[in-house]
Amino acid sequence: MSEKLLEIKNLNVNAEEKQILKGIDLTINKGEIHVIMGPNGSGKTTTANAILNNPAYSKTEGSIIFDGDDITNLKTDEIARKGVFMSFQLPEEIPGVSVANFLKYAKNKVTGKPVKIFQFKDELKKYMEDLNMNPENIERSLNVGFSGGEKKKNEILQMLVLNPKLAILDETDSGLDVDAIKTVSKGIEMFKNDENAVLIITHNMRILENLKVDYVHVLIDGKIVTTGGDEIIKDIEENGFGKYRK
Repeated sequence: MSEKLLEIKNLNVNAEEKQILKGIDLTINKGEIHVIMGPNGSGKTTTANAILNNPAYSKTEGSIIFDGDDITNLKTDEIARKGVFMSFQLPEEIPGVSVANFLKYAKNKVTGKPVKIFQFKDELKKYMEDLNMNPENIERSLNVGFSGGEKKKNEILQMLVLNPKLAILDETDSGLDVDAIKTVSKGIEMFKNDENAVLIITHNMRILENLKVDYVHVLIDGKIVTTGGDEIIKDIEENGFGKYRK
């Protein structure tokens, strides 16, 4: 039997006094890829932010257990150090901080260990080659002047370098062309193993075409209304979310 990595129980979440999540239950085991799909405004991004305890969202009920520890009320940086990573729909630009220095700093903070510079540079070079990234970007300010595709590839690079236990990818495929989506999918395959897990939040089917997905959850109006396999992806692609809104 697979070991539980993330367990969300009866999670209710508000944003600016409005209830967004209404009793979410979700279990992710090590070695699994889960997908949350749903129309805009259904609570997908809220779910991701609630796991990381973004202070813009308030939990009114429920709990989040990660790798055996209750992280419901931990600070975001503490949750990150426990092994949770999240990529964003709109990655931040940080002028004056190079990609290399940002990654070195982030890895040091997450692991609590000094970064071995030469090993780190070799690792970065390999990952960037695998992701078909311009090697010159490593010395550029983080995401400044980057195209949408370059920013999303940079998020996947961060995931590979930080090597978390759980990677949450929030609309990472948004606005990407076919080739960039394939690169993102490749990065997920590179990351995935029997000891970690991936939670993909999307309304786009293309990122899922080249991945073996274990479970698909449909989120409507703050509730998971159904869970199944990749047959749900095909159904939504052909028929939309109409029947799940009932």
